[in-house]
Amino acid sequence: MSLTALYQQIEDSDCIDIPEGWLQGRTIYGGLVAAMLMHKAVSAVNDATKRLLSVSVTFAGPVQLDQVKLTAEILREGKSVTTVEVRLWQQGAVQSILLASFGALRASSILVHQERPAPDYPPVESLKIAQHHPLAPECFKQMQMAWAEGQYPCTGAPRPDFGGWFRFDPNLHENREMNVADLMAAFDMWPPGVLPMYQTMAPASSLTWHLTYVHPLQNQLQDWFKYKVFTDYAGDGYSTEYAHLWDAAGRLIAISRQTVTVFA
Repeated sequence: MSLTALYQQIEDSDCIDIPEGWLQGRTIYGGLVAAMLMHKAVSAVNDATKRLLSVSVTFAGPVQLDQVKLTAEILREGKSVTTVEVRLWQQGAVQSILLASFGALRASSILVHQERPAPDYPPVESLKIAQHHPLAPECFKQMQMAWAEGQYPCTGAPRPDFGGWFRFDPNLHENREMNVADLMAAFDMWPPGVLPMYQTMAPASSLTWHLTYVHPLQNQLQDWFKYKVFTDYAGDGYSTEYAHLWDAAGRLIAISRQTVTVFA
């Protein structure tokens, strides 16, 4: 099932069949869960004059490859901002919650452009596309990723963090206009920033994820993007990190902050 077909299913029914090919270990990749929640939120708001401002996702429990139910509630609909909550249910329990704010553009005398510039990475054509490791999560096959700095996961690196280019694999995803649900599915594909420090293969998973949407997407699904992550702190089985995503033209698209559970 394509992402387009999945989104259509979300619009047509509250009960959704999760497509195959998105496993992250024994559970569903969090980025796909967030994409489903986001598309439900956009459909619930149903207002083209309001664009995504920010979104927070809590992954309360593991989502299995089985049917899920999505419910949405508009918490407040103001003149400028609409706030919506979406819940993903499986087997009678809430497994993930999204809280998002959508806002209309407003006149303001305040204008600040201090966003972090895109890193000067070598052209993606000169880099090696990462090959899917047999022990890596199945969902990694959905993307093409090329490391431009830092080390690969589970290589015993002395320091965390990395960056590079990535896009949806053109062999698996048709080219079309990219939307904010696609952004959620793509942005979370990079592993946590501490994974290069792992000595051996071991899991890590997002616990909470907050994303600020900066410049609206003007991209196709198969376009390349740049990514860079920075780990603030890691200890006692958790880490906190932030990441930036730019398009190939150097426009800052979104800023992410995550709390990650670390099993190493």
